[in-house]
Amino acid sequence: MFTRLTTLFLLRCAAALVAMTVAATSAWAETRLLMAEEPGCMWCARWNEEIAPIYPKTGEGAAAPLRRMNIQEPTPSDIVLDRRVTFTPTFILLVDGAEKGRIEGYPGDDFFWGLLGHLLDQEGINFDLKNSTVQEM
Repeated sequence: MFTRLTTLFLLRCAAALVAMTVAATSAWAETRLLMAEEPGCMWCARWNEEIAPIYPKTGEGAAAPLRRMNIQEPTPSDIVLDRRVTFTPTFILLVDGAEKGRIEGYPGDDFFWGLLGHLLDQEGINFDLKNSTVQEM
C-alpha cells in the first residue's frame, strides 16, 4: 500500500513538473512582428506614418516587438518563413523565429489592429496593455 501511494505521488509530481516546464517554455518564447518591406513602397510609408510611432507603446507592440526586413535582401538565417514574401508590406508573426501567421498588405489602421489582434489571439499571446511592461511615453 505504501509503495503504491509513493508511486502515485511521484507520478503526480512528475506530471506537474512537465506541465510547469511546458508553461515556462511557452512564456519564454520570443515573439516578434516582422515587417517585410522594400524601398519605394507607398503602403510601407503609410504604415510608418500612421502606426510606427505608436506601435511600441501598445499592448501588441509589447507582446510582439517590431523587426524589419528588406525583401530585396536575403531572409535572415534566424527566420523560417512558410513561403516567400511577395507583397509589401507583409507583417509576419514570428514565434522563436518561425512564422505563425501573416498580414499581406496594409489595409489601414482600423483593419491592421484587428487583424494583428486576431493573429496574437490565435497563438494565445496576451497583448492586453494593462498586463504589458510598456510605459507611457
